[in-house]
Amino acid sequence: MNLDKLKPISSADVKGKRVIVRADLNVPVKDGKVSDATRLTRVIPGLKDLAARGAKVIVLSHFGRPKERNTKDSLKPVAETLASLAGMPIAFADDCVGDVAVNAIAALPFGGIIVLENTRFHTGEEVNRPRLVEAMAALGDIYVNDAFSAAHRAHASTEGIAHLLPSYAGPLMMEEINALKSSVEAPQRPTAAVVGGAKVSTKIPVLTNLVAKVDKLIIGGGMANTFLQAQGVKVGKSLAEPDFHKTALEIMAKAKERGCEIVLPVDIVVAREFKAGAASSVHAVGDCPDDAMILDFGPKTVAHIAAVIETCRTVLWNGPLGAFEIAPFGEATFALARQVAALSKAGKLVSVAGGGDTVAALNVAGVADDFTYVSSAGGAFLEWLEGRELPGVAALAR
Repeated sequence: MNLDKLKPISSADVKGKRVIVRADLNVPVKDGKVSDATRLTRVIPGLKDLAARGAKVIVLSHFGRPKERNTKDSLKPVAETLASLAGMPIAFADDCVGDVAVNAIAALPFGGIIVLENTRFHTGEEVNRPRLVEAMAALGDIYVNDAFSAAHRAHASTEGIAHLLPSYAGPLMMEEINALKSSVEAPQRPTAAVVGGAKVSTKIPVLTNLVAKVDKLIIGGGMANTFLQAQGVKVGKSLAEPDFHKTALEIMAKAKERGCEIVLPVDIVVAREFKAGAASSVHAVGDCPDDAMILDFGPKTVAHIAAVIETCRTVLWNGPLGAFEIAPFGEATFALARQVAALSKAGKLVSVAGGGDTVAALNVAGVADDFTYVSSAGGAFLEWLEGRELPGVAALAR
């Protein structure tokens, strides 16, 4: 996948053209109201720019996982919220192909924006059925993919249509790819990756790929317990995966071979109950009581990680260090987040973070805005870290 072949939509003449934009409008909705509009606010500037440049802007998106057409999974309330946030009229069509879509687009003036109904109301979307791809492509003159978060899926609206129309990357797509290039593919060195999460089994490809790319790999969450246990360290009743001891040791061996330092805790915060306000204590690694669980990194580990980060120019972050959702087990994660944010704000560090838990932790710490880039993608972000080719990106870079 040659990313240098990506063409940004900013370079195209769109005046008088029907421009299909694959956006990600898959936002949480509760009682018919959008409860988190982050994805909408991020996509609006790109849509308004195309409209201002004289295009008919035709927005495609999936929403939820419908098995059939239904009111609950309609994009209509999302389109209404999008219009309200954009401060301009945005039309809506009850289908994403066929006469309904064709007629609605014909009635749209150049400089206008229309959202088409949920692409997943058609069974051909997720299987990339040629007939649906052709019907979608017939609606426009130019295709723009601005949904990196859906680019790991080879669906009709994310991959198929790019083969039938002149295709470009939208501003959010370019932002995401440039951020990941700067943190994974061609980072300023030294570079560190923070990879947390409950289970090694879910992050094996990420860890295996990153040990060959970064200088420091900080392993957090329940995964750290498995790495410690694999080396004979007692972890009490902590979450760990004994079946993956061999995998952990293989990753450590590969890291040593590649000159990547793996950073694990030297002290730990433990408790006998996993609940808010549970009595906790700090112990050296190896001194975890048999009836206790490791739920966070201790202060010496936080200080050590801080020293490691001070030497780095790039940090990539996916996953918390501890059980941050429950006090007091988020202190290590929040301390690291504040440090990375401060160094980034001072221009000393390029920081890229992604993944639901990571973004939630940064928001709780109140520092998300100070990171160089925070990805709103989930699965696509993780698959990039695994070194996998994303079909939606590859189709643009062909």
